[in-house]
Order: sequence, then C-alpha cells, then structure tokens
Amino acid sequence: MKRSDRKRHARQLVILTGLSGSGKGSVLNTFEDLGFYCVDNLPVALIPTFSELYEEGRGEIERAALLVDAREGEQIDKLPGTYKKLSAEHAATLVFIEASNAALQRRFSETRRPHPLGGQGSIAAGIREERRRMAPIRKLADVIIDTTKFNVHELRQLITDRFQNRGRRPLLVSVVSFGFRYGIPADADLVFDVRFLPNPHFVPRLRPFSGKDPRVARYIRSFPQTGEFLRRIESLLTYLIPHYIREGKSYLTVALGCTGGRHRSVALAEVIRGALHRKGHATKVGHRDLEKSVS
Repeated sequence: MKRSDRKRHARQLVILTGLSGSGKGSVLNTFEDLGFYCVDNLPVALIPTFSELYEEGRGEIERAALLVDAREGEQIDKLPGTYKKLSAEHAATLVFIEASNAALQRRFSETRRPHPLGGQGSIAAGIREERRRMAPIRKLADVIIDTTKFNVHELRQLITDRFQNRGRRPLLVSVVSFGFRYGIPADADLVFDVRFLPNPHFVPRLRPFSGKDPRVARYIRSFPQTGEFLRRIESLLTYLIPHYIREGKSYLTVALGCTGGRHRSVALAEVIRGALHRKGHATKVGHRDLEKSVS
C-alpha cells in the first residue's frame, strides 16, 4: 500500500450534530484533544467543499470533526440530503448527541440560557420543536449518544474510547452495588439479587470489612454457586451488550443487590466490572451503600 493510500485509509471525518444542551460542545472539545481538526458551527452548504479539500489532503488534515446544529436555522433541514451525498462518496461518520427532555430542560434552567428554538415560548416548547426538526437527521446517524446519565468526565471517556481506539465498544457499562434495605437504584437497567449467597455479615471476623477486602471476597467466592452465578452473568452480559450497542444505547447500568450493600454485592460488582473491562468494554464501578452504617 502506498503512503498516500495509507493516509487516506486512516482519515476520519465526523459530522457532529444533535440537540441543544446535550453536550455537543464538550464532545467537540474532546475530539480536538484527540487530535481532530475541529470546526464549530460550520454552515451546511460548506460541508461538501470542506470534504473535498479534506479528501485531497490539503493541509495534511487526517482527522476532522464538524459541528452542525440548530444555530443554522432552517438550513439544518438540508443536512440529511447533504450527508447522504457525502457518505456515498466519502468515508464519514454522523454522530448524534441527545438527552432526555427532563435533562435538557434542567440544563437550560441551570445555565439560564434561552433555547435557540424557544422564541417567545418555553424551554420545553423549544426542545420539542428541535427534536421534531432533528428527527430526520437522527435517523441517518451512525452513532447516537444519549448523555442523560453522563457527567463531563464520563462523556469524554466514552468519546475517547470510541474514536481513539476503534476496537473499543461505544458504550459505558456502570456496575453498581446496593442494599435492598435502601431501595433499588432508580437508574438501573439490569438488577440482580445476590442475597442467595452466604452472608459474611454473620461471620464475626468478616463483618467489619466490606466486599472490597480480599478476605471477604475470598469467602464469597469460595462457594460453588458464586462461580456459577458469575459465569452466567458474564455470559448474559456478553450476549446483551452488542445488542444494546446496535440499538444506540450508550450507557448501561448493571445493579447487584444484597441486604445491606456492603459485602456480597460489592465483591461481585468488582469482579464483574473487571471481567467486562478485560473484554474491552468501557466500565466503571460504584458502591452506593458501602458507607452506610452497619447494624
């Protein structure tokens, strides 16, 4: 392969768009940190021109990200047609950033910024109108990222995992331990009850320690049902995650609960998070009730 062919093969052109308040600016900043040549608020009419210059290699730009959004006004309606022609001739990725209506309204309220499509109406009306206008664009998206559950750091990590290393999956799996006595986490997508396992709480020498302690973890894993449970859960998640990704899901919360959220669920959450990480998934672990008092 010629050097010029290798460079062309390595090129990445990303068209970034989505809903106002969803975090597109943070995403564009992350692309810039990854070495992409970034253009904010590029007019839709100039995308073909930029693409031609980009493909010809002028300026030696190998990776570029172009942000196009509702600030374009009615011109944004031309983006679907423009992208269809562009993607038919060049390698390009359309990334759509969104969030729930409640999250968008809260963010606009917190920043006291008017919605670009709100006019004299409410923020909620502006959100609804923008979602309607952007629906045809969303249908064409190659990657859809829902930022409702992300903080800035998690969103940055997701973009980094997805676009810096193409082998990583574009989904963040959050493994959370909890205690049933304090209620099931409201944001859990999958909930597993591990109260069927022997409880270290009733072993005096282990009671003061949490599931993060190696002694507690060894005790829990010493039972054959623990190994069987872990094998089955890891197999289930290995099967489910690719399907969630294909459906555009960007954040998956797996919750494991025991009675108090200190021993069994904590130890198993650590094991499952480690197993998923070794398989190349972006992961994080949290222990909601670990610091609550022991009774």
